[in-house]
Amino acid sequence: MLFDTHVHLNADQFEKDLEEVIERAKLAGVSNVVVVGFDRPTIRRAMELIEQYDFMYASVGWHPVDAIDMVEADLEWIEELTRHPKVVAIGEMGLDYHWDKSPKEIQKEVFRKQIQLAKKVKLPIIIHNREATADIVEILKEENAAEVGGIMHCFSGSPETAKECVEMNFYISLGGPVTFKNAKKPKEVAAEIPLDRLLIETDCPYLAPHPYRGKRNEPSFVKLVAEQIAEIKNVTMEEVAEATEKNAKKLFGIN
Repeated sequence: MLFDTHVHLNADQFEKDLEEVIERAKLAGVSNVVVVGFDRPTIRRAMELIEQYDFMYASVGWHPVDAIDMVEADLEWIEELTRHPKVVAIGEMGLDYHWDKSPKEIQKEVFRKQIQLAKKVKLPIIIHNREATADIVEILKEENAAEVGGIMHCFSGSPETAKECVEMNFYISLGGPVTFKNAKKPKEVAAEIPLDRLLIETDCPYLAPHPYRGKRNEPSFVKLVAEQIAEIKNVTMEEVAEATEKNAKKLFGIN
């Protein structure tokens, strides 16, 4: 069974046909998904979804792009939500230097506060990284994030960086880009990182895998990610599915 560790089924793109999307996911062999909330509206919707669907879990956190909008009450609210048995992680959090909505110093402060909260409530973290690898690694080390570990979501860095993150108690999660013909780094990472430290995800509705690139992504497509990793590692798709599901359940504390 396939565990999609990062979905945004709480996005507006799924408002009209969520039931059909869920049906296709189940037919593709998807056993569980983690719905990621990253601001007030998406967190609220994630919490609604986990109440409605058995196979959905939630991660709640604050996206670095919107760090400037976060107030102390939001952090307290997130802490409150972590008491829910189906909230299994904090995030996505991290740094995003591509967009300039939130100044870097504010992003870093919000990132650190969320790592500290995760350690307090003993939950793993989900890391968003865009053009900020060195600063992210530095903050993870300074805040001793290894204590809770977590996921390098939709990892796009080098195998060397991936190995450094694994040493810090993080799993490397690969999504649609590993299937792109020109995506050299994710393929190298898939080849070099052992299966017991890999996870799979869609990040739907974004980053649809080949041959759906550019279209709306959905959880059923996570099978294509697993198939690509299996091909790279010269193992069966079932082996990839089994290992990554086991990894996800271990990390999230799901029996």
